Amino acid sequence: MKKQNIKQILRVIFIAASISSLYFVPWVLVKAWILPLPETVQEQVDEAIGHGLDGMIVYVDEAGKPPVFYAAGWHDRENKIPADPQALFKIASISKLYDAVAVTKLVSDNRLSLDETLANYFPELVGRIENAEEITLRMMVQHRSGIPNFVDTPHFWENPPESNEETLALVLDSPADFEPGEDYEYSNTNYLLISELIEKVVGYDKFQYINEEILTPLELKNTFASIDEVDIDEVMSGYYVGIEEDLKADEYGSKITSMIATAEDVGIFLRALNDGSLLDDEEQEIYSSIYEYEHTGWVPGYQSIARYHKDIDTVVIQFNNTTGGYHWNTAGIVYNRIVEIVRRERGSY
Repeated sequence: MKKQNIKQILRVIFIAASISSLYFVPWVLVKAWILPLPETVQEQVDEAIGHGLDGMIVYVDEAGKPPVFYAAGWHDRENKIPADPQALFKIASISKLYDAVAVTKLVSDNRLSLDETLANYFPELVGRIENAEEITLRMMVQHRSGIPNFVDTPHFWENPPESNEETLALVLDSPADFEPGEDYEYSNTNYLLISELIEKVVGYDKFQYINEEILTPLELKNTFASIDEVDIDEVMSGYYVGIEEDLKADEYGSKITSMIATAEDVGIFLRALNDGSLLDDEEQEIYSSIYEYEHTGWVPGYQSIARYHKDIDTVVIQFNNTTGGYHWNTAGIVYNRIVEIVRRERGSY
């Protein structure tokens, strides 16, 4: 199937799903929620495939224990290759955590200021982005800038731009969603601009800086800038409900949606972010003031959840390779049940 045809089908499915959700009770979610809690995490992962997910990978890192890997379903549905817990995966917006760490380190080094304005960093955007003179870097990191989200522009996923420049152009000259600092609205445009700013300050590719400051110190060798840097067969296939075609070769233009990693690499990073071993005391104070310590990710065919649970000192990473329909909610229910099982096993249930 040609890529353009896939985009057209996606458009129809997005519209149909929005309409149908108003009329049909999501019994698949009720079933996923009310079933008795399995005895083991692996049983829950297996059960998730029965809810319509093609494949799932789960990584659990409990303090004081070796990390445990779980997988079920398909790595590649067409070729009948079973899910591999060490597979690479499109982590999408989980990459914002890495960007926030990069900003933190540059602020700590006095190379960036959280209170400097967008107009100062990008004077060419004055008059193109409303309130550029009042929007600060802090506001962008915290999604309090009011800059519209490029993902919300018409037909974004069906006809995605091919570069950061094309992506940003989608929202230039658009009215602000709200006055800077007056509200909160998640906007990928904030992190597109942050990505550009990091490169402007360091003078080279953002991912190279992330590699130097995050990946190399943590010895993470399975995190990459994009699918172009890896053997595509090592990437878990991605599927959207109603489309047979594997979506793993699709790219979506912006650097903020392109990172690839294993669940283990994301888990090690998240543990280090939360236990203080990634940032020094000054950096930790800065980071705590600007961003969160967990994240989810979504692009067509790929959904991910990365969280640290302080009460049980446990990191749980979940990847599933089916999106569309109610699968965002299904995956969330499965994730919460996995955490319940881990709590029960630790005697914290």
